[in-house]
Amino acid sequence: YTKIEIHHPWEMVTKAAMQKYPNPMNPSVVGVDVLDRNVDQHGRLHSKRLLSTEWGLPSIVKSLIGNARTYTYVQEHSVVDPKEKAFELQSSNITFTNMVSVDEKLTYKPHPEDPEKTILTQEAIISVKGVSLSSYLEGVMASTISANAGKGREAMEWVIRRLNAEIEELAATARGTIRTPMAAAVTDK
Repeated sequence: YTKIEIHHPWEMVTKAAMQKYPNPMNPSVVGVDVLDRNVDQHGRLHSKRLLSTEWGLPSIVKSLIGNARTYTYVQEHSVVDPKEKAFELQSSNITFTNMVSVDEKLTYKPHPEDPEKTILTQEAIISVKGVSLSSYLEGVMASTISANAGKGREAMEWVIRRLNAEIEELAATARGTIRTPMAAAVTDK
């Protein structure tokens, strides 16, 4: 597994992670559907989502799988615990599971010494079944996951910038609305 330091507070990172798709860094994710979302008796938000992805599988893998279709579906279950400040996300493919299974777990927690930072722990288990080139495929999958992790960090920054821009825009609009009546009152005199 890998640990990554994100230079934003946990609350912002969690909000961005929940709104990560679609983004220009991960164009392979073509659809996100929320299947279920609820808050349990401990105040934790549980979300189940279905991600539709266009995997960039090499042609040799497609020929082994025997299917030209490259759309795959990933189920994702996440739990946000605002009291404990923990966000855990588990995902696994539900397409091609007889051939390849990719189980990924992401955990976001505040940095123990710096509240302005978040620690992301990423774990992935890749299993290839019944294919003689399993070590090759595992290598391909591992490098793809590693590359996607980098894109994921870029995407998170992109979403955070977008969220900050929306906050600025709302604040500017609010300031504008507050000034307008005062300007009108001065003009009326």
